[in-house]
Amino acid sequence: MRIALDVMGGDHGTFAVVDGAVRASKTVAGLDQLHLVGNQPEIEMALHKLGCASDRRLIVHHTAQFLCMTDKPLEGLRRKKHTSIALAVDLLKNGKVDALVSPGNTGGVVAAATLKLRPVMGIDRPAIATIIPAPKRDFLLLDAGANVDCRPQHLADFALLGNAYSRGVMNRKQPRVGLLSVGTEDVKGNETTREAFQLCKKLPLHFVGNIEGKDLFNDRVDVVVCDGFVGNIILKCCEGLADGLFEWLREELSRNTKRKIGAFLARNAFRAIKRRVDPEAHGGAPLLGLNGNVIIAHGSSGAQAILHAIEQAATTVRTQLSTTIASEVALLKSSPSSPKWERPEAEVTV
Repeated sequence: MRIALDVMGGDHGTFAVVDGAVRASKTVAGLDQLHLVGNQPEIEMALHKLGCASDRRLIVHHTAQFLCMTDKPLEGLRRKKHTSIALAVDLLKNGKVDALVSPGNTGGVVAAATLKLRPVMGIDRPAIATIIPAPKRDFLLLDAGANVDCRPQHLADFALLGNAYSRGVMNRKQPRVGLLSVGTEDVKGNETTREAFQLCKKLPLHFVGNIEGKDLFNDRVDVVVCDGFVGNIILKCCEGLADGLFEWLREELSRNTKRKIGAFLARNAFRAIKRRVDPEAHGGAPLLGLNGNVIIAHGSSGAQAILHAIEQAATTVRTQLSTTIASEVALLKSSPSSPKWERPEAEVTV
């Protein structure tokens, strides 16, 4: 198994990303090669500090260019022809690696991967799929940030992609798919969600209709469909809420001796919950709907998060995720009950 890692563009610099790569090389089963794409002197310095300068499984590809978080994706890719993400995607496109991971500019990753790998047949745009922990059962949210503006058919495509991922990777036999809106009735929502509702209910999957924000954590659905603008806000709100709740608990549980004793006795339960909601433990999110396996890691990923993102990339290779999703989407689209709509030429709007 060969995985490319875009080393540039993360918030914590080259060393943290290379550190995560080194950890992955020692622990991820079946990993034969890790292709580190970025500034070669910086990468080699980090490998030397980590005592892995001679590890032949860690292959360095040099480029000094990378997309900053402030770069506009398409403009940046046109202006900087040899960015680390562009080179990493080329490795995947040309069959030199089986998957890639990037903690860089999300829009840039989506744009480069979409332009070079192209969406699978029957899908206009890829979507970022994020697994969000919940009390009873985790659920899949998509799109989590790849497409801030969507047409109704894009949301229907996301329902197909989420259904395929939930079945193939999360082992849900008949995933319950819901469309996020401001009310459960089919007449609620804006024009886009109302039309998407009509498309989704004709798809050959278990569509449960509209769901509201309050339904996200009560085990009503396995897949939540929304546009990337709403999805990214939900994702960041969940992260912020988790941090705020733990800080609140810490303050309240340290107010007096009795509470401190109770907190000590329940410490293992608190640690278990913290592990489940910790973004570092999840690593990254797959970009679904492309002819290739792409994992988008959080820009603030530390070494441990990079390790987990590489583990996710390895899972996509083992499960043949991109080909599995392409096959399942084609099967579902061929159903007589599936709605048919005219598809414009695939576009990138990030």
